[in-house]
Amino acid sequence: MDPRLPVIIGTGQVTNRPKSETRLRAPVTLMAEATELALSDAGVVAASIDSVQVVNTISWTYADPAGELAEAIGASPAESIYTTVGGNTPQWLVNRACEMISKGERELVLISGAESFASATAARSMGRKLDRGNRGEQPQAIGDDRPGAGPAEMQSGLIAPAQIYPLIENAYRASKGRSVAEHQAVLGSLCESFNRVAAENPLSWLPERHTAEEIVTPTPLNRMIGFPYTKWMNSIMKVDQGASLLIASAEKAEELGVERDKWVFPQAGTECNDPWFVSQRPDLAESPAIRAAGTASLEAAGVGIDDIEFIDLYSCFPCAVELGADALGLPADGSRQLTVTGGLMYFGGPGNNYATHSIATMVGLLRESPESYGLCTALGWYVTKHAVGVYSGTPPAEGFKRPDISARQAEIDSSELSLGQPESGETVEIVAYTVLYDREGKPMSAPAVVECKTGRAIVHLPDDSPTDEELVGRNARIHDVDGQVPKAELV
Repeated sequence: MDPRLPVIIGTGQVTNRPKSETRLRAPVTLMAEATELALSDAGVVAASIDSVQVVNTISWTYADPAGELAEAIGASPAESIYTTVGGNTPQWLVNRACEMISKGERELVLISGAESFASATAARSMGRKLDRGNRGEQPQAIGDDRPGAGPAEMQSGLIAPAQIYPLIENAYRASKGRSVAEHQAVLGSLCESFNRVAAENPLSWLPERHTAEEIVTPTPLNRMIGFPYTKWMNSIMKVDQGASLLIASAEKAEELGVERDKWVFPQAGTECNDPWFVSQRPDLAESPAIRAAGTASLEAAGVGIDDIEFIDLYSCFPCAVELGADALGLPADGSRQLTVTGGLMYFGGPGNNYATHSIATMVGLLRESPESYGLCTALGWYVTKHAVGVYSGTPPAEGFKRPDISARQAEIDSSELSLGQPESGETVEIVAYTVLYDREGKPMSAPAVVECKTGRAIVHLPDDSPTDEELVGRNARIHDVDGQVPKAELV
């Protein structure tokens, strides 16, 4: 075996429920707890770690999060790394670390992340004030730091994922030629398949079982947030969860005495971005970047999608799963299991760090079935930046591979459409739309991506726009351009 072969030797995951003041946790505390579990899992000590890499934390601010984690676990690494925002980050860090280990640049890498939104919320209800750091004190970070929302989105106030992902979902439904009712049934089946796995996972934040019909039906407990998504179809971020991975060279793993049945081998992985801003994508109903990264990773690993036993597709919202499944040639109707954790909607969506959990869970499955292969996808922003990884309990014959797909990336980047400015009285075509609701279940806005004479734009349809019929492909007439966002009426 190549002594430079990267191998995952330890994992740790924690889910904390802050039901009392003694259970309140900060993210670095959860990272430390998860890391101690990973060190125990591998049977190694923190002093062996030469790189501590921390996934961007949203719920807390630290001047030096990786340094604080290293101090908490008693490590003195040669480097401490913190990342920019993005749910793609954990898989990107794994790909990057494996490449560095293969080149002899690192020996034992710790990747960790956590969020403590639940503790922050619980502390307020207990009358406790937690020191969550100074937002003006941002540590230096690696990664792509471009904002996810473009000029059209920003002008329209579309920044929250719960506002933008429904736009993509409705474009996806229209691309399949389904009626609203038909697509809701498919969504219910898909989400139920994730919920079923979460119900069996002891680390899940929301392990309660729900039927497909319960998931898609709005109720006071399951309110509509952005058509067609109810609350139980949205990523749940108000969690306390942390996870850690230990990746070593085979030589280092041998030196440390890590038992061979703990070894899981990253086979291949790479990254790719979709056209950056949602409103300027040629087709909101597909992800050429997932297709490119997935195809390249599978080819580099020497396997096809039918050879993959275990799959975890990033699942912040159903359309993320659907676009990923379509890109990889998988069914997106719930007929094949596409998660190993239960997904961000039910297992939990700890900010940028979910994929660390999915990879850790994948490692456990492949230890039990070492001849099998697993695939994890991870994405950031709004189905924007992507990372893919292929794993197995069997070492790759030709070493870990991180294929260069920069030529395909350039093609994807060049496909981005230009923005336009609709005029009063102009007829535009609806490309994507949603209706957003307040906490009382009342519609409060209906943003739509449209094609106008000069390019793409975002307009507002009437708040009471129908949700029981297809509006994608319909025309609308601009009747007010005096405000910040043009207003249109259906024709």
